[in-house]
Amino acid sequence: MIKKVGIVGMGALGLMYGNWIKENNTDVVVDYIMDSKRLKRNQEKTFSINGNVVNCNMIDANLATCYDLLIVAVKAPALQSALKVMENAVDKNTTIISVLNGITSEKIIGQRYNEQQVLYAIAQGMDAVKLQTDLTYSTRGHLLIGIKDDSQNDRLEELASFFDQCKIDYFIKEDILHHLWAKFMLNVGINQTCMVYNTNYGGALLPGKAHETLIKAMQEVIELSSYEGIDLSEKDLNFYLDLLATLDPNGLPSMAQDAKNRRYSEVELFSGTVIKLASKHRLEVPINRFLYQRIKEIESEY
Repeated sequence: MIKKVGIVGMGALGLMYGNWIKENNTDVVVDYIMDSKRLKRNQEKTFSINGNVVNCNMIDANLATCYDLLIVAVKAPALQSALKVMENAVDKNTTIISVLNGITSEKIIGQRYNEQQVLYAIAQGMDAVKLQTDLTYSTRGHLLIGIKDDSQNDRLEELASFFDQCKIDYFIKEDILHHLWAKFMLNVGINQTCMVYNTNYGGALLPGKAHETLIKAMQEVIELSSYEGIDLSEKDLNFYLDLLATLDPNGLPSMAQDAKNRRYSEVELFSGTVIKLASKHRLEVPINRFLYQRIKEIESEY
């Protein structure tokens, strides 16, 4: 039974899920785990969600004890440091999920810890925006969860039961790798397009150059996926375009938020990964190369 939850990362998803768990399951302990320097900085800050101040229980990673569930909610560039922060928080009974973007975090976490403890989780459909310490969202979205093989069934059932108790919307997917790649396709398109064209969800869906770039970037991932054994299709693309249309049109994906906060983005996770895999298969991905170059130019001006 999950009674103690540790979260690594106080970004949009870390704050949103941590607060939601606390509000809907008061018997559960929720801690944000971080190194001592970050702890000192964050303890001096006030965090809010939709205008309401929230109390976040933060602890020093050196003083952490083992958790039943560990949620990794950092940006990709911070994953390696997060793995170190987690050291005291994991034992053989801990279940780990990652809500990072991309297609590699579960493998990286599993290489450091026991891969049997790492379940797949894909966060989608939310329009959470975090600027500085203030989080706003109108749509909470849902999680897609799944496992790599039947040996993880017990952990999956326990996780699903916990989500039921906390009123977290989720769907169990047998073809979880297909969904992982489909979400990757979406992020390659919407995250990078909004950052490059300085636009929001609504702007990226309007006819014009940004929308053309969004579609073509996603189509390059569709072609690439077939070489990686994951057969995405235009059906997946259209599903996510419809999903985008349900979000707050003024909302911003994470990379557009990065640009506004002058933070380095997850471009290596998106077009960087596309370019690397495309080179392996000798595929041309001109739109993703354009996005990669332009984002690097933007970040060079920070």
